[in-house]
Amino acid sequence: MQVSDFDFILPDELVAQEPLPRGESRLLMLDHSTGEVRHGGIADLLTSLRDGDLLVVNNTRVFPARLLGHRVPSGGAVECMLLAPGGSDVWEALVHPGQKLKPGARIRFPAEAGVLMGEILERKFYGRRRLRLWAESGGTVEQLIDALGHVPLPPYIKRADTASDRERYQTVYAKVRGSVAAPTAGLHFSKALVSALEAKGVARVEITLHVGYGTFKPVRCETVEEHTVDPEPYFMSKEAAEAVNRARHERRRVIAVGTTTTRALESAAAGRNGQVAAGHSVASLFIHPGFCFQVTDGLLTNFHLPRSSLLMLACAFGGTDRVLSAYREAIERRYRFYSYGDAMLIT
Repeated sequence: MQVSDFDFILPDELVAQEPLPRGESRLLMLDHSTGEVRHGGIADLLTSLRDGDLLVVNNTRVFPARLLGHRVPSGGAVECMLLAPGGSDVWEALVHPGQKLKPGARIRFPAEAGVLMGEILERKFYGRRRLRLWAESGGTVEQLIDALGHVPLPPYIKRADTASDRERYQTVYAKVRGSVAAPTAGLHFSKALVSALEAKGVARVEITLHVGYGTFKPVRCETVEEHTVDPEPYFMSKEAAEAVNRARHERRRVIAVGTTTTRALESAAAGRNGQVAAGHSVASLFIHPGFCFQVTDGLLTNFHLPRSSLLMLACAFGGTDRVLSAYREAIERRYRFYSYGDAMLIT
């Protein structure tokens, strides 16, 4: 299967740069068995979802992972994107300018609250580094990251983050700190919509998958099967696993909110005849057309990048021809794309 099969032309102006108020996004609804497409708003989930459906959401919380500082002693500007913790205040990070930041280089991140220091420990591939952080003054490392860090908006949002992004680039049910990117399908939900769905009889359970920078990892190969996705840690509680397994036993639909939730659900069911297992694990599945879904009956997702692994997952669930046809229709109707864009429900 060729990666070029998942390419399409998207006008730059359809890449959403600002979020709409929660609950006001448009919603494209695709029936994957018939190919029927309907258009509405995110509130139409109230009619598209049924009494008894189980909505599975990702309650991860984004932390302000983008740090701005300067080299010591030269004073040159440095940008650091924290990717994943490595224990004892050691992080895997992307740093810029990478060619000047070799092992032993030190970085100072100042803020009104105090000073955070960093030292490059190891060079890795594609600009990645291992970085040790410590608080020079003003509190703990975590407190200083929160004080001076910037919201890690995706690279296709061509503006600086603002104070409002700290709240808007989180889901209303975000709880567990650990992601460098939001599970964006969940950004559409307002508290009022969550309550209305609950009143309708749509059940909801939460899992936690910490979204890594690999969600933006480009597919650099020519054939889909050559690509690998970065593993991401997830946790499924005993209560969540029991709710999913009970819904499947009772033939009620399991609706995944987002590709991250889908990967966690399908990873938890791998090799278990469609029964999900509770506990901590790692989602490393690369879901692309040809994948056999064990758990997911419906998918709420955003509109994704051309040639991306996330688009391939949507195509695996909804059918490549039907999903790409729906994308063409979305472009014609001027839907907003990517993280702060509109939504698509595939059932």
